[in-house]
Amino acid sequence: MKRAVGNGGFAGAISWGEMVGGVDYGFAVVSTDAGTHDAGPGADAKWAENNTEQVTDWGWRALHETVLMGKKLVTEHYGRAPSHSYYMGCSTGGRQGLKEAQLFPEEFDGIIAGAPAWWTKHLQLWNGKVAMYNLPIDASHHIPTEMFAVIEREVLKQCDPQDGVVDNIISDPSKCEFKLETLLCGAGTTKNCLTLPQINMLEKVYSDWTEANQTTIFSHLFYGSESSWPMAMGQKEPPTLMTGYVKYMLGLGPNWRWQDTNFPELIALSDRMNVGNATADNFDMSPYFKRGGKLLHYHGWADSSITPGSSIHFRKQVERTLKTKGFQDLDSSYRFFLVPGMGHCGGSSSLTNAPDFIGARGGMGMNKELSAKLRTPKHDILLAMMHWVENGTAPDSIIASKIDAKAGGIYQQRPLCVYPKQARYRGTGDVKDASSWECKALY
Repeated sequence: MKRAVGNGGFAGAISWGEMVGGVDYGFAVVSTDAGTHDAGPGADAKWAENNTEQVTDWGWRALHETVLMGKKLVTEHYGRAPSHSYYMGCSTGGRQGLKEAQLFPEEFDGIIAGAPAWWTKHLQLWNGKVAMYNLPIDASHHIPTEMFAVIEREVLKQCDPQDGVVDNIISDPSKCEFKLETLLCGAGTTKNCLTLPQINMLEKVYSDWTEANQTTIFSHLFYGSESSWPMAMGQKEPPTLMTGYVKYMLGLGPNWRWQDTNFPELIALSDRMNVGNATADNFDMSPYFKRGGKLLHYHGWADSSITPGSSIHFRKQVERTLKTKGFQDLDSSYRFFLVPGMGHCGGSSSLTNAPDFIGARGGMGMNKELSAKLRTPKHDILLAMMHWVENGTAPDSIIASKIDAKAGGIYQQRPLCVYPKQARYRGTGDVKDASSWECKALY
């Protein structure tokens, strides 16, 4: 069997760590640097200036060519073609997986796409929009990073009980009725509270980005994502994921200043250029599904790098598109999981310790006993995918785990449910035990 792994940001490096994890599962594994450019940590786009060929490599071509070469090498080395081919990636890697399914539906039997950066045309600009809500740092509306933890605690205090059980985890932040005014400074109160301009700024953060005629450009940040805000909007200027994109991919040049941003013009330019044909917005995925391809898609509710709202939008658009073509049973090919408390591609706040490990990345430093315990289709999204493709058993849920690194065991577990179902506490039993929860439809 063969497995391909994806990249992050603007790529520029082989995903060696992900490859090691794949080998641990017994796969022949391939990865690409997405076009030989050197993007440092994955957020620098200087390489893209006047370089349309490498931008196309980053957008889709490098992974495609790598997959073809990987299959050829496997066939030559083992004397036969791979029995099955799988893909797993998160962020840019998630986008790459969706793009493969849309452009080359025959290449993979199963694709796992985490927090996909599929809406490139808008996402890169949204990364700047969110940061600029909180800029400049000397503005009256600016919220200093030390206040993010205060906001997080208040959000958890209000939103956690609304799902029916107090457990430090917000099961569905989209359903939380949060009162911003509880954070507003009163007469004579100046500590651990926000001024009116800051409250107004915060309201923007939790609201969809819309432009003229109420056109939605991108989804908002969700309650519970505050622990990762220092990277999203706690810097002195917008991230290079936005500024580098504008300068070197949209072609405004290295002298362009973020202070001169005209978002309506940038949105129109980005939509028109669709640099590298990177945006994975062909929602008619019927060619991939009809040939038997399976898609597992997940996204953390607490992600502030790519809001989970973009994944919800993607899922809805695919469902609407395919229903018009007579494809009624989408769950037979595509299952989507939202992960309470998970940040970008993994991790969770120290306040929540939410279960965020869903396997597929080798032992992750765990002892052999614990690693073996979690190496099952119920706990491991990669094995769940293989079980689906090779045995026809679709995952109704995946049990996420929070690993207690110090104790070498499991702190808590919870089932992740196929969208739109959600995990609901049964009313009895330890809330940290997955068996105390069940997946229930909300409508």
